[in-house]
Amino acid sequence: MSGLLALLDDIAAIAKLAAAQLDDIAAHAAKASSKSAGVVIDDAAVTPKYVTGLPAAREIPIVLKIARGSLFNKLVILLPALLLLQAVAPWTIPPLLMLGGAYLCFEGAEKVWHALTHRKDPGPQQAATLDAARLEEQRVAGAIKTDFILSAEIMTIALSTIDSSDFWTRAAVLAVVAVLMTILVYGAVALIVKMDDFGLRLAETGQLDATRSFGRGLVAAMPTVLTVITVIGTVAMLWVGGSIVIHSLHELHVSWPYDSIKAVANLVSGNGASGAAAWIATAFLDAIVGLLLGTLIMPIVEAVLVPIGALFPEKK
Repeated sequence: MSGLLALLDDIAAIAKLAAAQLDDIAAHAAKASSKSAGVVIDDAAVTPKYVTGLPAAREIPIVLKIARGSLFNKLVILLPALLLLQAVAPWTIPPLLMLGGAYLCFEGAEKVWHALTHRKDPGPQQAATLDAARLEEQRVAGAIKTDFILSAEIMTIALSTIDSSDFWTRAAVLAVVAVLMTILVYGAVALIVKMDDFGLRLAETGQLDATRSFGRGLVAAMPTVLTVITVIGTVAMLWVGGSIVIHSLHELHVSWPYDSIKAVANLVSGNGASGAAAWIATAFLDAIVGLLLGTLIMPIVEAVLVPIGALFPEKK
């Protein structure tokens, strides 16, 4: 009897330990996910263009294909690669994080200047000679390539926020973040791309005038919804990218940007840096730094990276 009680006591202790570890993983995952907000919003804003011009019946299957590719990017390629780098060359993580932050700044700044100069993103190119199946395959491949960059940002940011030294905790947190972010992004994308179809159906088959009016309003509102999502995503990218670069420089003992922003935040909040005013001031200044840095990077990308990319054209 005493042996059974001892066994039950051991099982209870193991269960408590497992619960504590799960709580730890959940807390780390929530923190990591919040830090990736800018990339996630931009990902959700960018992806719907890949189903533009394709049959409505193929929209959800295409989104699911892209989601599977995104999950493969995160779990099979990026997760083990980042854990390996952290194990054998941890010094590479901060530069990768800064590189990722700079990329976010570039993406955000490019969107801002394109909007100000009224240059439109042409979106995925649609060749007239391609049949529907080939066009769909090309769109999915292009979306997964774009997702790889954004997924790398999400996973690197997530890894940088995990303060646990346990390998399996880090792996579990990254896996949770990978699955959670994929579901969040592509669930939102699926809702966005089908929202106008839902509105059209309501407008045509609604039993009440109010229902039909709501459906017509939903269809009419979709361009504005996409614009708002794009604007929020751009601002979030500049904020997160600028913040990453500033904090990374601070950790490398280049502290004047961090100290300057903190001083302004303290001034705005009346020397109470924990207030909402201080947070808003810090986020605003981080975004301004992100915009300036991204603007400086734009000509470098145009002069160096674009010609290099032209050497490797996509297969038709």
